Amino acid sequence: MELQKNIGRSNAPVRPTRARHIVLALIVCVYVITYMDRVNISSAMPILQRDLGLSIVTVGWIFSSFRWGYALFQIPGGWFGDRIGPRRALAFVVCWWSLFTSVTALAWSATSIGFCRFLFGVGEAGAFPIATRSLSHWMPAEERGFAQGLPHAASRLGAALTPPLVVILMMHFGWRMPFFLFGLLGLVWSAVWYFYYRDRPAEHQGVNAAELQIIQRSACSPDAPSKTVPWRLILTNRTVWMLSLMYFCYGYSIDIYLDWFPKYLYDARGLDLKRMGLYASLPFIAGAAGDVLGGWFSDRWAARTGNLKAARRVIAALGFLIATGAILSATFATHTTTSVLYSCLAVFGLELTVGVAWAIPLDIGGNYAGSIASIMNTFGNLGSAISPALLGYLVRLYSWNVPFVLSSILCIVAILFCFKIDPTCSVAIDKPLQPEAISL
Repeated sequence: MELQKNIGRSNAPVRPTRARHIVLALIVCVYVITYMDRVNISSAMPILQRDLGLSIVTVGWIFSSFRWGYALFQIPGGWFGDRIGPRRALAFVVCWWSLFTSVTALAWSATSIGFCRFLFGVGEAGAFPIATRSLSHWMPAEERGFAQGLPHAASRLGAALTPPLVVILMMHFGWRMPFFLFGLLGLVWSAVWYFYYRDRPAEHQGVNAAELQIIQRSACSPDAPSKTVPWRLILTNRTVWMLSLMYFCYGYSIDIYLDWFPKYLYDARGLDLKRMGLYASLPFIAGAAGDVLGGWFSDRWAARTGNLKAARRVIAALGFLIATGAILSATFATHTTTSVLYSCLAVFGLELTVGVAWAIPLDIGGNYAGSIASIMNTFGNLGSAISPALLGYLVRLYSWNVPFVLSSILCIVAILFCFKIDPTCSVAIDKPLQPEAISL
């Protein structure tokens, strides 16, 4: 009888391990850190601006300095991850930007802050493309949209937690302390990542044969680090360009909320520091829901219908449509609470597009997903780099309403780009994928 039980146990299927979900959890954590580090300055800016005597145009250029470093080094950052592998590359760039996050606390002028923020942006530039590359080796096709949406949702939760946290730290220790503490957090994450992650799932001690079979069923084959990136195929792929232009519109629009929303509430809506910290966090909570739902709905739609093209296009277009109406409603609302609620809906709509946008480089890029994502994110952050500097001038010359109206127009333009994207056209082979390759 005992022998029969043992034989039964030996023939029972082995349950797959969950190492890929731990990898995803680490990516979630680093996305939180990226947004805590990049929005802490927007929450600190009302006090920082007063202490250093900065004009609103100067503040705009300080915000923009991070974005220019971030935008200009997207492609080098993606190439860096493709070249040496995400384990070493991601650990390095997180250490880099964490150092300059902390060094920002030592700044004494607009120039020194701008210089630190530019170098901080250089480091963060590689984060999302390299993280995308790391997931391309670990995530099967049916989990890609969710695996991209969840980290971006977490990043918005990080952005939501940051304003009240920064306000509390400033009230007790001054505006410099948050930069020191947030930088330290990134250094700790780098050590954990390097210890746990492996570029090839087969080399990870925590992955059993059952999980490896799930991963290898449709995740791209990790033959990399890649020595040659097919730039000609990438740069002549129509979807890469349509996706990048769509993300430019997204980048311009979301940056208003990331960099300027606390300042807008403080100046234009007359909130005090405590209420500003609370209200500034709310749109990012709504945005987190959009990140998760966008990728999840897109995956489920594709799984049920087999129509990956429609699943990616329609969800992204719907997000921009929601954002267009909500941005205009928030801008012209007379009551502050009503404006904030519409702003929550606006950010929800914008973030509904993100999981889809970051899933498409995985759909079409394979081992070159990092390079494709870096191009897309370059365009997104060119929009984000133009947005804060331009907003300072628009507010000084006109009013706070004008930048938001311009953002709503760009959201309409983005809808047109959405319907030109084809996630079934692989860059590697430059022709539509076979049905079995895109079946979810």
